[in-house]
Amino acid sequence: MHTQSEDAPLLPGLKPVLELLSSDPQRIDCVFCKKGLRGPEAREMQNLCRKNDVRFTLVEQAVLDRLCRPASGANREAGRDAGRDAVSHQGVVARLSVTSFCELEDIFASLEQAPLPIVLALDQVQDPGNVGTLCRTLYALGGAGIIMPRHNSAYLGPAARRAAAGALEHLPVARVTNLGHALDSAEEAGLTIYGAGGQPGSGSLDAFAEPMCLPAILVLGNEDKGLRPGVAKRCAHMLRIPLARTFDSLNVAQAGAILLGLAASVRAKS
Repeated sequence: MHTQSEDAPLLPGLKPVLELLSSDPQRIDCVFCKKGLRGPEAREMQNLCRKNDVRFTLVEQAVLDRLCRPASGANREAGRDAGRDAVSHQGVVARLSVTSFCELEDIFASLEQAPLPIVLALDQVQDPGNVGTLCRTLYALGGAGIIMPRHNSAYLGPAARRAAAGALEHLPVARVTNLGHALDSAEEAGLTIYGAGGQPGSGSLDAFAEPMCLPAILVLGNEDKGLRPGVAKRCAHMLRIPLARTFDSLNVAQAGAILLGLAASVRAKS
């Protein structure tokens, strides 16, 4: 089981995690809890996770020890107890995001001031490098922000931050429980919703020939599966990138960059 990105910021300890769940749960990406942990505080922690829609995972003690082990642990003298130097975690470790999050309404409000009035919605895009690269492109071109589901999305940790090259610190990001409902809200707010995908003859639009109507939301799908049906049906239009040569597909970050560039070109001419 994958539990940690390189240099992932961690908060060990039941009481500190409880405090953060009560004061700022959006900062927490996931809580790892020791299997069999009991007591009123452990129950309160799990209840707060459910209330705030924070993912928690039950793991063995060894997993928590490994998460909290100092980076120099690999160089310990032979025969030394590997768990002895681990930071005390009391059976609970929270993995933190490296960016803060905003509300969906804040994303819509930011469209008014954005040089490029477009929002990216990422439907279970799971590679941190792809998300970071998309953040970098969107911010550089003047986009308004990013919407992503709370679950089955990339961990916004150090890898995403490196790929974003500073954009994550400035770009509004909203995490939502249900992306489909968020798109419904966007439609009610007057935004045109575009989805990336489709084949010739499927009713999709040629992205090079059909300029996007702004303000808009551009929805990009999972690296392998594309857009989920419940998300795709909420898109007013599907955009396809015509390829000049026979080729399987473009990486989601590459496709997003092309479509955002086309939107920026439309904006520049208006």
